[in-house]
Amino acid sequence: MKQNIHPKWNHQAQVTCGCGNVFTTGSQQDQITVDICSACHPFFTGEMKFVDRQGRVDRFMQKVNVAQQKQAAKKSTKADKVEAPQEEAEPMSYKQLLQNEQNRLKTAKKAA
Repeated sequence: MKQNIHPKWNHQAQVTCGCGNVFTTGSQQDQITVDICSACHPFFTGEMKFVDRQGRVDRFMQKVNVAQQKQAAKKSTKADKVEAPQEEAEPMSYKQLLQNEQNRLKTAKKAA
């Protein structure tokens, strides 16, 4: 095996929870901070409480507001682009389309 390729392992890493619980485990880091642990998680405590990490709801609401602003901006640009409804003309044949294109090219050539 190669020498000195493995990370440094700390057998006495200290884990600190937001509730104040502290315990030790093995990790590459010396200090670990967690939001929730087995001492305060509703699954382990049996209590029915809402667990929310600080800021998650705020970030979600911020994303919702940004999406609404983008949607409103998109609607306003669509409203600006909407032109008067065109009259429904009869479908033109391929021959008529070619003649119209030739006429357009001739007038463009004369103008240049």
